Amino acid sequence: MGQVIVEGKESLKFLQNITTNDVSKLIIGKVQYSCITNEIGGILDDLLLYKLSEKKYMLVVNASNTDKIIQWMSKHNKYGLHIENITHKNGLIALQGPKALNLLQQITDYDLSTISYYSFDYIDLLDEKNILVSATGYTGAGGFEIYADKIIIQKIWKALFDIKNSDLLPIGLGARDTLRMEMGYCLYGNEINEETNPIEAGLSWIVDFNKQFIGSNILKKKQIKKKIIGFELEEKGIPRKGYDLVNEKNKKIGYVTSGTMSPYLKKSIGIGFIYENMLFDIFFILIRNRKIKVNLVKFPFVKNN
Repeated sequence: MGQVIVEGKESLKFLQNITTNDVSKLIIGKVQYSCITNEIGGILDDLLLYKLSEKKYMLVVNASNTDKIIQWMSKHNKYGLHIENITHKNGLIALQGPKALNLLQQITDYDLSTISYYSFDYIDLLDEKNILVSATGYTGAGGFEIYADKIIIQKIWKALFDIKNSDLLPIGLGARDTLRMEMGYCLYGNEINEETNPIEAGLSWIVDFNKQFIGSNILKKKQIKKKIIGFELEEKGIPRKGYDLVNEKNKKIGYVTSGTMSPYLKKSIGIGFIYENMLFDIFFILIRNRKIKVNLVKFPFVKNN
């Protein structure tokens, strides 16, 4: 993930202008999910926004979009703010899962249970001071994200894996992808991009039209051309990005943006878009010219009890 610092007297005003969510609701120690839109309301990136102090924030963006977002922020920085890319010197560990708290608790005296969801604090881990730890993550499984200098991150990584009988495993984006799909979370480059606006992507809950932001006036008037959906297959088959969704008469009514065999549900699930006014009770996916019936599923696929 890309990590970008924004600091200065007018940081709040600047961030209100470039992000869709209401930054004024953030207090120090809290994190906000938001996105950055272009002039026509398309999504440049989704992100986490950390309020570090009254005049200092950290944006955690998708790594592949880091340079693009920094250029965008620099272009709209009319307030003399300090914008710094700290990605090259900082690391990040996403410690996720139901055992994350008990595991991380073994290398700190700080009571981690006091860090509520979408909050953070600076704590001591091992013999390292003031490590930023947040109760965030993009898996739906709960856990923590740890931000620190790359050398310190390596030290924390080793300490976690040295804990005996922890069942801890190093996993990559493939596993994260199945987890976020099971929760119905959007992924940049799949469900969200510069041609898709947050309303179409089901992200209206992070858009505050009571304020002005780049693209807000257009977005208010913009015609919604598609609607995000979740679905599961009735037969065997893996839905892949780009596969067509069709009606009974084989007319294309939408397309797949993400799909997988859910490790938890043991069935094939997918996320996609249906063109506006073309939502049918019965529709199908085309997989190698084979028409397979799919059923609509309300997000998330995996329901939290």
